[in-house]
Amino acid sequence: MSACVPARADSARTKHIHPPHSPPPGGPRRFRLAGADVSAAIAVFLIALPLSLGIALATGAPLQAGLVAAAVGGIVAGRIGGCPLQVSGPAAGLTVVTADLIQRYGWRTTCAITILAGLAQLGLGCLRVARSALAVSPAIVHGMLAGIGVTIAVAQLHIVLGGTPQSSVPDNLVALPAQLANLHPADLAVSVLTLTLLLLWPRVPGRAGALLGKLPAALIAVAGATAVASFTGLLLPKVDLPSWSSHALATLPDGPVLGLLAAVLTTTLVCSVQSLLGAVAVDKLVTARPAPAGHVKRSNLDRELLGQGAANIVSGSLGGLPIAGVAVRSSANVAAGAVSRNSTMLHGVLVVIAALLMVPALELIPLASLAALVMAVGLKMVSLNHIRTVTRHREVLVYAVTTFGVVFFGVLEGVALGIAVAVGVALHRLTRTRITHDHVEGVHYVHVRGQLTFLAVPRLSRVLHQVPPGADAAVELDGSFMDHAAYETLQDWQKTHTAQGGAVDITGRRPGTRISEPAEEDGCRCRPWTPWRNHQCERPPKTPPPGARGQATTDGSADGTLGTATGPNAPGTRETRDTAGAPGAPHPPGASGAADGPTGHELARGISAFHRNTGPLMRRELARLAREGQQPSQLFLTCADSRVVTSMITSSGPGDLFVVRNVGNFVPLPGEESGDDSVAAAIEYAVDVLKVRSITVCGHSGCGAMQALLGAEHGGARTPLQRWLRHGLPSLERALPDLDAHANEPEPEQGHEAGRSRPLLAGRGPVDAVERLCLANVVQQLEHLRGHDSVARSLRAGDLELHGMYFHVGEAQSYLLSEDAEGGVFALVPTTDLTA
Repeated sequence: MSACVPARADSARTKHIHPPHSPPPGGPRRFRLAGADVSAAIAVFLIALPLSLGIALATGAPLQAGLVAAAVGGIVAGRIGGCPLQVSGPAAGLTVVTADLIQRYGWRTTCAITILAGLAQLGLGCLRVARSALAVSPAIVHGMLAGIGVTIAVAQLHIVLGGTPQSSVPDNLVALPAQLANLHPADLAVSVLTLTLLLLWPRVPGRAGALLGKLPAALIAVAGATAVASFTGLLLPKVDLPSWSSHALATLPDGPVLGLLAAVLTTTLVCSVQSLLGAVAVDKLVTARPAPAGHVKRSNLDRELLGQGAANIVSGSLGGLPIAGVAVRSSANVAAGAVSRNSTMLHGVLVVIAALLMVPALELIPLASLAALVMAVGLKMVSLNHIRTVTRHREVLVYAVTTFGVVFFGVLEGVALGIAVAVGVALHRLTRTRITHDHVEGVHYVHVRGQLTFLAVPRLSRVLHQVPPGADAAVELDGSFMDHAAYETLQDWQKTHTAQGGAVDITGRRPGTRISEPAEEDGCRCRPWTPWRNHQCERPPKTPPPGARGQATTDGSADGTLGTATGPNAPGTRETRDTAGAPGAPHPPGASGAADGPTGHELARGISAFHRNTGPLMRRELARLAREGQQPSQLFLTCADSRVVTSMITSSGPGDLFVVRNVGNFVPLPGEESGDDSVAAAIEYAVDVLKVRSITVCGHSGCGAMQALLGAEHGGARTPLQRWLRHGLPSLERALPDLDAHANEPEPEQGHEAGRSRPLLAGRGPVDAVERLCLANVVQQLEHLRGHDSVARSLRAGDLELHGMYFHVGEAQSYLLSEDAEGGVFALVPTTDLTA
């Protein structure tokens, strides 16, 4: 049975009032117009009216066409478009394109081209390709607008001087000397007055300036010049609006097919790119607006393209100019406090009313005043800020070529030239590879900076063959791409060099690569937050001071107060060993206060790399956390040791852990005279406010605090560090009750009575007194935690769990505490592989 056929004979007569279990529908939604939208619509209307007439004058179209485009852009694009606050209408960026079309094909065919461009925009919107328009280099867009601005300014200069513009910029420049010799004083005076008012009106000082500044400068400039021209009786060409009954409409396009296709493509490209970039700019203006009166949705670029296409179809059908989003009117709309698309639509309605009822007033406006206004708009399109931006990003060549192409060849040709140059610049940067060869202490270093493609293979081969056969070589690839040709070249050379008795070490972009380069200030090439190597670079070996050989701090502190370890490796070597005897993290030069240690430059470089690489990947998640607030599930209390990176050893990210770090991962007992409010406050905040579900106390091997605790004199606390270490005395008593007799003895085997009463590490006893104290300290701090009121309450309610953790630095292995039934102590057990 078809789904369109009723299942029952009387089902067609069934009348459904509303779905069951739902409230009855309310009455029709009432149209509400916010006061902010009304005031914004009036402000935009006062700007749009003179600009629409001026742009129509600059294109050579009937002046009414500018009013038609402004009205249609406000009503149609404002209602359908995807950017609620963007104002569309005749744009200065379309002036050159439209003027060229009118001169080639006539006005009525230009209207037909506008309709076809609107249909093309509808098709692009349906294909949802609006985002691809943003892939166009900003240097090309700014260069296109600058070229259009120069073209507009040069053409309108002839009208300002009382003449008639030519068809192209070169012709206008050639005719300019004759025009200057035959200028009309009346036209020039009105134009100068218009430009003066346009420049000085926003700069009126004092309270009067703040009040008068609410009126748009464009309206004041044109109205002032019109009033002066009328009162003085100057004989000037003025606006001539013919009867609407004789308004020219679109006709079937007439001309060569390829030329018409190019015209449609050019109009579609310029209208679409300008509108989409304008929508993105409006979103930024709305976001930066202080205390918005209402929520404004972000732009839907595909819908905006559909709205622009529909507006161009209607505008071309009614004999209007091509339509695009306009930056000046959109900025005024946002600045005036508009909160919805109603302001844009109302401004279009006001343009319709003005076009029907204000014709006598509009016909008093001198054409020279409108020309001066449009010339000022064109000059503003050549933005010094844009020039500085493209210069800073090394794209000034793309900008200059695009501008030159638009001025002397046309918009489509200029944009094509700009795209070609942009592609060439990108290819040049891709293939720009620097390959250097250094010989340091018997090792030949080959450093490749940039992308390694087949174009760099000849240089790579030449440099590689500078390495003598049988020598030790290291190749550092400082780039993110290597093609097949370069890969084969490198592998073939490696095999040949190895067969000749040489050694080759090929490394990528990682901090472990240490190649000294005298040309660099500090010889540092490491990249932060890449495979771990302590983010330190090895400098060329220096002669150590007497007694310094073999000394390395185990906690990374500047003065080594919390303990030192001796070994066969000097500071700065690739590997040291912690006190447990396992390989430890490398200790950088400067860890003992050396002058060549890390500086603020390292910090700034790390932050810069975060902004460039990691920040864009994390921005969305961090923005969500900023909106919703932190909701960590765990409180993680650990030592301040630089080798214990909590996010790394727990595979956690932003918002997962509430971390408290201090020397020795101590939890001072509450209520004690020597208690610590900072740790207690963090515990209370995590448990009572953040509602964490677990608390983990994490100790680690080779802890400098435990070493200092073993060797400290506990008679009097003189320094802040010594006073803080008193919180570890309970741990010391738990681990080593007979400290004097067994301070340096290893832990007995499991069969010994003392060994069973103390924490074990994965079934074995601690290797020395320091490790024994590190393990006992974790257990002791868990007991201290239970003494806090907030923790005790949550434990009784079953809302909280306590965990102990031990991180062995040399083994890169974490262990969790599990409760041992015998003696009520905890036995350490290894964790499982959670990533498997």
